[in-house]
Amino acid sequence: MNSSRRQGREAALQMLYLIDVCRLDVDKIPDAVLSDEPLAAKTREFARHLASGTVSQWERIDKLVAHHAKNWEIRRMATIDRCILRMASFELLADLETPVNVIINEAVEIAKRYSTAESSKFVNGILDKIKEERKNG
Repeated sequence: MNSSRRQGREAALQMLYLIDVCRLDVDKIPDAVLSDEPLAAKTREFARHLASGTVSQWERIDKLVAHHAKNWEIRRMATIDRCILRMASFELLADLETPVNVIINEAVEIAKRYSTAESSKFVNGILDKIKEERKNG
């Protein structure tokens, strides 16, 4: 595992959380969130890419997640889980170089760290369904 990619994903998650909860503009967040972080330039760039890409496809991603989250309204999910699902879904849709299982595993590990064991299973289940749709689609 490339820890700088994990750090980038975690920084992007922080930005997405602020966007979701505080309704902040993605363009104003990176400096506020990342200025005190000892992240390499490539890691900051990756975090910005994930956050801005996720925001640019927010509505599409929410529909995709809601479709696969049977009996769960996206707005009723825990905010951190919703943000992890959005970020990983964007990565699954947009990143054709990173192996799909790596993207899902990273999301599951981040869910374990920032949410709960149950959340990590929830995230894994939904992302597996999105993976299958992508493979068949």
